[in-house]
Amino acid sequence: MTQMSQDEIITNTKTVLQGLEALRVEHVSIMNGIAEVQKDNEKWDILRKNIENIELGLSEAQVMMALTSHLQNIEAEKQKLKTQVRRLHQENAWLRDELANTQQKFQASEQLVAQLEEEKKHLEFMASVKKYDENQDQDDTCEKSRTDPVVELFPDEDNEDRNNMSPTPPSQFANQTSGYEIPARLRTLHNLVIQYASQGRYEVAVPLCKQALEDLEKTSGHDHPDVATMLNILALVYRDQNKYKEAANLLNDALSIRGKTLGENHPAVAATLNNLAVLYGKRGKYKDAEPLCKRALEIREKVLGKDHPDVAKQLNNLALLCQNQGKYDEVEKYYQRALDIYESKLGPDDPNVAKTKNNLAGCYLKQGRYTEAEILYKQVLTRAHEREFGAIDSKNKPIWQVAEEREEHKFDNRENTPYGEYGGWHKAAKVDSPTVTTTLKNLGALYRRQGMFEAAETLEDCAMRSKKEAYDLAKQTKVSQLLTSNEKRRSKQIKEDMDFSEEKNGKP
Repeated sequence: MTQMSQDEIITNTKTVLQGLEALRVEHVSIMNGIAEVQKDNEKWDILRKNIENIELGLSEAQVMMALTSHLQNIEAEKQKLKTQVRRLHQENAWLRDELANTQQKFQASEQLVAQLEEEKKHLEFMASVKKYDENQDQDDTCEKSRTDPVVELFPDEDNEDRNNMSPTPPSQFANQTSGYEIPARLRTLHNLVIQYASQGRYEVAVPLCKQALEDLEKTSGHDHPDVATMLNILALVYRDQNKYKEAANLLNDALSIRGKTLGENHPAVAATLNNLAVLYGKRGKYKDAEPLCKRALEIREKVLGKDHPDVAKQLNNLALLCQNQGKYDEVEKYYQRALDIYESKLGPDDPNVAKTKNNLAGCYLKQGRYTEAEILYKQVLTRAHEREFGAIDSKNKPIWQVAEEREEHKFDNRENTPYGEYGGWHKAAKVDSPTVTTTLKNLGALYRRQGMFEAAETLEDCAMRSKKEAYDLAKQTKVSQLLTSNEKRRSKQIKEDMDFSEEKNGKP
């Protein structure tokens, strides 16, 4: 006899139940057909016993049906628990990956702390040297043409800021101009000021710059390119403190010195013009900043060529100034030219390409050109996806496509969407942060304007995960630095106590 399945048992039980019910009805009708006088005979007793047996069979069949229903409920609950277990396994695997990445970043931060400690020792040694070989410096600087690669102190800001105007990196000026190098002590001082300013320790950075400026004026005179460099650095520290008036005075002084000593068409003059334009832009003086930015653009085009990446950065700055004045035709022209330069000279994967596309999309948004802005945002996210996860296909979709699919199925049960479908994509955002994170937020805002709230929520959630990871890493690095510093101070104190004890006991 073959073993029956659960469905076959249920079907047969229902059939038996129907047969027993029909048999019971038939027996009852037969008993009703027998006359009352014949109730005591043998047939009556047989019919009565049969009916009792039939009713017992019916009760047992009903119990089996109830038991079957109960088993089905248990099986459904079991399948639900299995689904939850699989989901927990997926989340656990993702958490393990995140933990491994965090551990790698923690190790990298420890190496960075060690490197910073070595740099600190070097700076302390440099500070202990009170006299510098000025004659050697002057001989070296006289043999070289005067260019100042230190044109900016702080890194680029997010492109969401209305005053996001980025400077030319110092190394590029050093490589593309004719030979002048900033003295070693100014480079060291510049790095030290960067460290203090990034920590918000302006009470240390400002006096340090002022003392260096005073020493340079005593040794080289006021009209010297090194003095202009120091004025530029101090002005940028003041700018970061929102002391715009003092910063403007210093930059104008530096501009005058560089114009007289290096010539009006020198890249260092363009750098100072750019910094002054950034300062005016932060104060909302866009009309005053625009001619300065255009003059810097002319110098850089003349010295570096019209297709140089530094020219593209200057075009970005000029576009932002025009955008804040509502000159959208000029804005689009400047951004498009900058984008062409970046793509042709640095390649489509350069971060500046994504930043410029974001800026151009922002210009389209202000004009209500949502379709064109959406295309640019999707290009940035698609390129980031292809770099991280390979070619796009039906199983490898970019985040914006996942978001739009969730929008289409927003009335379905969201619990049915696997967490891993987009939950791990924010790793790509961390790789390209903040550009990709900014693009996620911008496209999410655009979706909200279009009423696509589910798609917007998906992108914003992905951006939030990336931002949280970056914040946690920065916080962990800071704690690690504090612990290392405290441990070294404690070791130093213990060593001093031991030395004092040995001296007290008469040991050499």
